[in-house]
Amino acid sequence: MEKFMTPLLLLLCLPLALAGHDYGQALSKSILFFEAQRSGYLPHNQRVTWRANSGLNDGKASGADLVGGYYDAGDNVKFGLPMAFTVTMMSWSIIEYGKQMAASGELGHAMNAIKWGTDYFIKAHPQPNVLYGEVGDGNTDHNCWQRPEDMTTDRRAYKIDPSNPGSDLAGETAAAMAAASIVFRHSDPAYSSELLRHAYQLFDFADKYRGKYDSSITVAQKYYRSISGYNDELLWAAAWLYQASGNQHYLDYLGKNGDSMGGTGWGMTEFGWDVKYPGVQTLVAKFLMQGKAGHYAPVFERYQQKAEYFMCSCLGKGSRNVQKTPGGLIFRQRWNNMQFVTSASFLATVYSDYLASAGRDLKCSAGNVAPAELLGFAKSQVDYILGDNPRATSYMVGYGNNYPQRVHHRASSIVSIKVNPSFVSCRGGYATWFSSKGSDPNLLVGAVVGGPDAYDNFGDRRDNYEQTEPATYNNAPILGILARLNAGHGGYNQLLPGIISVSPSLLNPFTFPISILVCKYSPQLY
Repeated sequence: MEKFMTPLLLLLCLPLALAGHDYGQALSKSILFFEAQRSGYLPHNQRVTWRANSGLNDGKASGADLVGGYYDAGDNVKFGLPMAFTVTMMSWSIIEYGKQMAASGELGHAMNAIKWGTDYFIKAHPQPNVLYGEVGDGNTDHNCWQRPEDMTTDRRAYKIDPSNPGSDLAGETAAAMAAASIVFRHSDPAYSSELLRHAYQLFDFADKYRGKYDSSITVAQKYYRSISGYNDELLWAAAWLYQASGNQHYLDYLGKNGDSMGGTGWGMTEFGWDVKYPGVQTLVAKFLMQGKAGHYAPVFERYQQKAEYFMCSCLGKGSRNVQKTPGGLIFRQRWNNMQFVTSASFLATVYSDYLASAGRDLKCSAGNVAPAELLGFAKSQVDYILGDNPRATSYMVGYGNNYPQRVHHRASSIVSIKVNPSFVSCRGGYATWFSSKGSDPNLLVGAVVGGPDAYDNFGDRRDNYEQTEPATYNNAPILGILARLNAGHGGYNQLLPGIISVSPSLLNPFTFPISILVCKYSPQLY
């Protein structure tokens, strides 16, 4: 079992460790990263100016318009499953902490980031039972090192349909659309309704035609294999559809299928783009604490027990605890470990506020834990990412004084097409840019990279993709935590719905009508 004081003892040796962090600045940067990942026609108000239009023929060969969306990481492929999870987590961040984002002036940017994803999903879902889940493929893409603007790789589009199902992909996309519909409910009611309509259809498609998406889109297997299957995504989608619609059908689905589909049975120590169980369990625990469980209360209590199993394991106070580095960082795997850190920390943050709102403690095998300790854990993980670690390295590019300079990312590692429009060929990019020992010509501001190994070691090399590659799903969960930490010790009641005002200056007038946004907020000290 990890000693809880170990990270503190290590940090006392660091010169900057106790100086505190500018969470507002980190929030701004972490949202900005998504603009560097955009595919398609870039808008007039694009702030990452070294990027240009790309992927403008995506979907054309299939008779579909699939222009837009996000590149998932340091490559130029659009993978549907991690993109949808990214949008779900950005939406959840706003649903919980939108007021805090508004206070820091970042709410409009965060909403734009979500809409960039949901606009693409609307295009990718042209019929109720058809969903495009990938554009491009990892094999040809990984043979080339090119700017997105220069791509010569195969841009074939891959879809799921009743003959080739993908319940995990359709379920996660339904969750993303449902969660985003909450975000836009008051600022753009028509758009919100459209998102919810797609979410209903996608859930029905996922539930009726069951199968793993990587059995249908086999090119995804090497990169985003669905190891957990699809039951977690079906429950996840149902939870988000209930939160978005209040429709009893989805609460019934959670109540009737919780045991048979693993919602009440799987005690997990991992949450991310593949494994959704801890997220489902956290949301259902929220419904229970809100008094919405009705006669499903015994089932929902079992969900909650598994949610608390996850929280206790992160704290090191459970029956099976997560591994941590000597510096105190959650460690699951060498390849892009940071995705699990940000996702787990987000769940700990919201669950801390749920517990505080309900006036109860977390029940661990090692004893009861106050909600503030759970929030303190999340803060310790974020502080580690921002530089409070044995290397005094910030794993968010552009934040602090010491951060990765040679990120495994095609667009940032190659001179901007606006600076040098000369074509960069597939293999030429490897010879000239990938192999360069120099710093990236374009700063990938806000990107959370894969991070250190199990012993807090890190190699800042472009070919060290396990540690230096960023990903959209690393950043998405951290938005909410940073907004929460930046707001300090204000009052929170995450179990009560509230309405917040949005200043006209916070929203892009070319994207949204100015109005108000739903958030979860009500004054109560935690």
